[in-house]
Amino acid sequence: MSALWSLGVVEQLKHLGLGTAYYLHYTLVLVIFSGGLVIGMYHLLIGRFKIEYFRRVTAVGYSCVVFGWMTILSVKQPSSKLDLFGVLSLPISFAPFESLIFTSIIVPQASFLGHLSGILVGYAVSWGLIGGMNNYWAVTMLGWIVVVFVFSLKKSGAYDFSFLEIESVSDASLPSLRFVGNGRTLQASAVPLSGVEVI
Repeated sequence: MSALWSLGVVEQLKHLGLGTAYYLHYTLVLVIFSGGLVIGMYHLLIGRFKIEYFRRVTAVGYSCVVFGWMTILSVKQPSSKLDLFGVLSLPISFAPFESLIFTSIIVPQASFLGHLSGILVGYAVSWGLIGGMNNYWAVTMLGWIVVVFVFSLKKSGAYDFSFLEIESVSDASLPSLRFVGNGRTLQASAVPLSGVEVI
């Protein structure tokens, strides 16, 4: 939280192309892309390298986004300082990797790959590899996050949305959604892919 508080300076750096809108837009990008990257890394480590340890690892929290913002700020304004815990002041240019090592030592259960994914996505954003965010894309991304969140809550049984039913279809690998009340059903369709094995 101390690092996040120090990163609030991003909202005041409109002259560097940052600012509040930039912060909101790219926080969504960091949430989605760093989450996708860490899941991809876990999948690769489990599937390709057969490291079964990662089947039991969970990664939750906002820290990957904090690491991403540290990285963006380190590229956009390398002369800044990052205050940690009110006593330690780090040069922002080294802060992402110093914080990654520091966190891994102090909290060994913390997701090293989650924090590393935040750093990698932060570099991609700051170098312009992921760009073009505007209000339209931010609202669209937020809408999809809400849809996936509601769908996962319903599927897990954690919350019962009475207006939404999830039922199996003839092809069990494809989900079907039915909105109770209007009788409409949405169903995903499969595109046959030659040479691709479906597991």
